[in-house]
Amino acid sequence: MNARLPASASKRPANVSVRAELLDKAKRLGINLSRTLEDRLAELVREAEAREWLGQNQRAIDAYNKRVEREGIWSDGLRGF
Repeated sequence: MNARLPASASKRPANVSVRAELLDKAKRLGINLSRTLEDRLAELVREAEAREWLGQNQRAIDAYNKRVEREGIWSDGLRGF
């Protein structure tokens, strides 16, 4: 289940089309279509949001990494390991 949303979160019906044979097999195997779709959709949304965030922040990350390569990190002279 989507870890970000409580199970009691508002739900809305959606129409989806699924191959008849696949749907029949899923029902026979006791697979909960709604829960499975919701879980996978939440996973895909998290992945897309992560890619979007990285795309929006890649320049800043690259700049920071270049700075660390050039100047090191603040604790370089302090740590004893």
